[in-house]
Amino acid sequence: MNSPRAPRARFAYVGCFTSEKRKARGKGVAVFRIDADTGTWTHVQACDAIPNPGYIALDRTQRFLYSAHGDSSETASYARDPETGRLTFLNKQDTAGDNSSTVAVDASNRYVLLSTGPGVALFPRNGDGSLAPRSALVLPHGEPGPWKRHQEHAHPHQALFDPGGRFVLAPDKGVDCVHVLRFDGNAGTLVENDPHCVHARSGAGPRHLSFHPAKPYAYLVNELSSTITAYRWDGERGRLSPFQIVPTIPDTYTGPNTGAEIEVAPSGKFLYVSNRGHDSVGTFAIDAETGKIAPLSWESTQGKKPRFFCLGPGGTHLFATNEDGHTITEFAVDTNSGKLTPTGQVIETGSPTCIVFAQ
Repeated sequence: MNSPRAPRARFAYVGCFTSEKRKARGKGVAVFRIDADTGTWTHVQACDAIPNPGYIALDRTQRFLYSAHGDSSETASYARDPETGRLTFLNKQDTAGDNSSTVAVDASNRYVLLSTGPGVALFPRNGDGSLAPRSALVLPHGEPGPWKRHQEHAHPHQALFDPGGRFVLAPDKGVDCVHVLRFDGNAGTLVENDPHCVHARSGAGPRHLSFHPAKPYAYLVNELSSTITAYRWDGERGRLSPFQIVPTIPDTYTGPNTGAEIEVAPSGKFLYVSNRGHDSVGTFAIDAETGKIAPLSWESTQGKKPRFFCLGPGGTHLFATNEDGHTITEFAVDTNSGKLTPTGQVIETGSPTCIVFAQ
């Protein structure tokens, strides 16, 4: 049986691609109100301050929202009305990049971290929630992988803080490695660690990483090889040590596919990963003693190209964004078995690529 139902969030914020270059239909950051009893989503607003807000993050107070923008050299900040859920654009800053893919806020709520396309940048937050000019920029190096179309140069596809808040990790799709940077919250700096990276298999295309909530494990989805790499994480020295690689797709599937998103359940018992091509979310069991993963099942996202998914509050529901299907599909999560079951709710919105929830 499922665990007791967690309270629903009051609002959902959905980043959506908007440009003709991406053949997108989005209108910016879409705001939805969520009914506390039925879970039904109702559209409230589309905030279109900058094109292609493909990834978004809330600050620790949920009063402000920050966005990463595809095919853009800017990042943006917004104030959030906690009663209506509506967003008000505050300001934008130059990223010194050209195609930002993720944004995150540090545990102290003082900095916003961005993967900029060619690099990783750090922005201090002003008292009013707006962004100050960047205080740090790292442009990593490395030998491009063999996929000429996808691996022309270094391309950190994600930048995230480690659980201890001392390091920043950046999976690099372009040069087949995960960069590790030391983060100094007092000075507002990022400096390459020693060693500065851990290498992936040639052509793997490291994309996104997710940490286990209680154990020293981290799991990486490799976009181009459709695999998951499991690592041990040394939070004192900032080192990743790989110990397992498994496919993201079933062995009966022979069509084209790229891995996209990855997330460990709050319980630490299960791992989820999305597949574009197979158009599914795969569920994997995590062995508590070894950290190794084993496939359990794959569930269709009922749409095309699930670029992103996330677990809702309490981990009792999962929401998959079908970028090319222009829908968000909701699943109930059995927190004991990890099984996903479609609830029947499908939210229509143009080119969805990221979701965050707020009260």
